[in-house]
Amino acid sequence: MPKEVITFGCRLNSYESEVINQHIEKSTLKNVAVFNTCAVTKEAERQAKQAIRKYKRENPDTKIIVTGCAAQINPASYEKIEGVDKVVGNEEKLKAKTFDASGFIGDSEKILVNDIMSIKETASQLVGGLEGRARAFMQVQNGCNHRCTFCIIPYGRGNSRSVPIGEIVSQAKILVEKGYNEIVLTGVDISGYGSDLPGEPTLGEMLKRLLKIVPDIKRIRLSSIDVAEIDEDLLWLIENETRLMPHLHLSLQAGDDMILKRMKRRHNRQQVLEFCARVRKMRPDMVFGADIIAGFPTETDEMFENTLKIIHEAGLVHLHIFPYSKREGTPAAKIPNQVPKETRKKRAAKLRQAGEIELAKLRKTRIGKVENVVVESGNIGRTEQFLEVELGDEVDAGAVEVGQLLQIAIKSVKGNKLVG
Repeated sequence: MPKEVITFGCRLNSYESEVINQHIEKSTLKNVAVFNTCAVTKEAERQAKQAIRKYKRENPDTKIIVTGCAAQINPASYEKIEGVDKVVGNEEKLKAKTFDASGFIGDSEKILVNDIMSIKETASQLVGGLEGRARAFMQVQNGCNHRCTFCIIPYGRGNSRSVPIGEIVSQAKILVEKGYNEIVLTGVDISGYGSDLPGEPTLGEMLKRLLKIVPDIKRIRLSSIDVAEIDEDLLWLIENETRLMPHLHLSLQAGDDMILKRMKRRHNRQQVLEFCARVRKMRPDMVFGADIIAGFPTETDEMFENTLKIIHEAGLVHLHIFPYSKREGTPAAKIPNQVPKETRKKRAAKLRQAGEIELAKLRKTRIGKVENVVVESGNIGRTEQFLEVELGDEVDAGAVEVGQLLQIAIKSVKGNKLVG
């Protein structure tokens, strides 16, 4: 009988879906599908609800469990969907006992969602890597203490809480022993790592200790960082530790100071530009990605141009662009001057186009270089800068394994891929 997990949203959700998958595989539940939802935008919720209804139509005998951020924030809206058997919170989804079949399906309590703000710790979930993936994701932090005006996620994830360094080290050793050559550290606000732990270790301090205690880690990558929370240890690692990949994803959101202020972000435009310039001076091969919201309330054409320009000024290449999504329960939803949806879409398209121009420039600079590539599938891999590479005929696709590290000479660019 099928057991599966359908995932929406971020890398942290992907990681947690693997935890859920392990729980349901070990449980006596049969013929069950778990939908791990995302609440970052209304569109993400719409897609999840549409997928649930479609899945139930096509699999009428399958029991449906809904969890994730959207279910945590508004469980009643998922309980009402015909065919949903259980709605589970973000904390509960990570516990094996949640998926104990005895009395689970069809009991009187259809919603199992507790107060996420009451959670004080994040347990280390030893998933042993993600099956079939080139890199392993390791959760080091969850939740967020900041209250950006557009963001509903803290209400789905709770306040910031960090995994103790000892547990991170133990999990990293397991992943290395299993043969993973690249580990991605994930969380909601990993730059805020450690503020809740004894001694308040920083992200940089934790990374230093991890890489020292587990010297066999070959590549480590950060899922995202906030330029307002960068510590000196992390800067030292950027400059001196080659195992830390030259690819930082910035929680940017906008490139206009007034919009950043109205978003309640803690950095300004100049800080971002200065940070990128400083890091590139330390490590010339560093590349930057960014999350950017298009059409935040009150954003004028001039304000948008400032965001558009920062892509070129900072050389941002791996972009995650979101048209602003009005989330009920957030301060931004109450701002009267909402940007029309069509304008948001057009601005998002312009931002994506600017990012593609910068990405194309970067690809051209890699021609003639020898890149360290981790294999993702038979003939596709990723460089240290997270550029996609198509392996040429010289590489026997049948002889390489997913996750294997190869040295590849880059010969050309084809579409959105390097060729080597």
